[in-house]
Amino acid sequence: MKVSIISPAYNEEENIPYLIEEFVKFKEENNLSDWELVIVDDGSTDKTYEKAIELSKNRDDIIVLKLPYNKGKTDAIKKGLKHSRGEIIIIFDADLQFSFEDAYRIYKKIEEENWDLVAGYKVGKYEKKFVSFVYNMLSRIFFNVKVRDMNALKGMKRIVLESIPLRKEWHRYIIPIAHHYKFKITEIPVKLYPRRAGVSKYKGKLRILIGFLDLLAVKFLLTFKEKPLLLFGTLGFLSLFLGFLIGIIAIVLRFVFEMGYRPLAYLVILFVLSGLLLISIGFLAELIAYYEEKEK
Repeated sequence: MKVSIISPAYNEEENIPYLIEEFVKFKEENNLSDWELVIVDDGSTDKTYEKAIELSKNRDDIIVLKLPYNKGKTDAIKKGLKHSRGEIIIIFDADLQFSFEDAYRIYKKIEEENWDLVAGYKVGKYEKKFVSFVYNMLSRIFFNVKVRDMNALKGMKRIVLESIPLRKEWHRYIIPIAHHYKFKITEIPVKLYPRRAGVSKYKGKLRILIGFLDLLAVKFLLTFKEKPLLLFGTLGFLSLFLGFLIGIIAIVLRFVFEMGYRPLAYLVILFVLSGLLLISIGFLAELIAYYEEKEK
């Protein structure tokens, strides 16, 4: 297989017939025998899985998988990747808000110009435009990646998904993580369509907070995993400096102004010991990172 389209689906029973119909029609019109569709039911409570199995009978270019419970889009993508056969992976939501024609354009961009990852940026009416703008702006600032839209239709070489770490909900950060790992990234416009049926599964103000905290977590891990001493050493030497400074103040108060203040001595001990402990942790973390890298 040349291309695998991985389509995570959660309670998309109404959209599955359209998804399979559009895929089959698209393949026939473009004579694409080396494309496959991998539908991953993310623990749906409706008949998404049963409908997909029924409509994909006798087709070896449609693979239907199921997660035991709703584990999230990232796990669905990882499951689909494991069972896919394509050299190029396109992540395509089952709600059909993007088109297979744009997926084909992404594939051609990768194939003809040898990009590692091609991101689509949405063109069209978008309900969560402000939230998307803030999130994408923060992502560009945090990761210095010049891509306008982190969570639209995207395609990439298989090696990209196989090389980057993907924890729960990290599908939203595939682009900045791939950028951190030095993969070549570009973008093209893709048209956003209204849902064929059903409702969006990504609603609620709490998701905004969770997304922001995940963004901080990704930035923290990518920055300090490879250089842990940079974090612990900086905090450690800052703590030592504060202990030294407070010690000077305590000495001046004791011998110049003849004012003894015992809590300052305790504070000096606290900062000095904390500083030494943080620096020691930093060296141990560097040692762990070294051996982890060596085993790869």
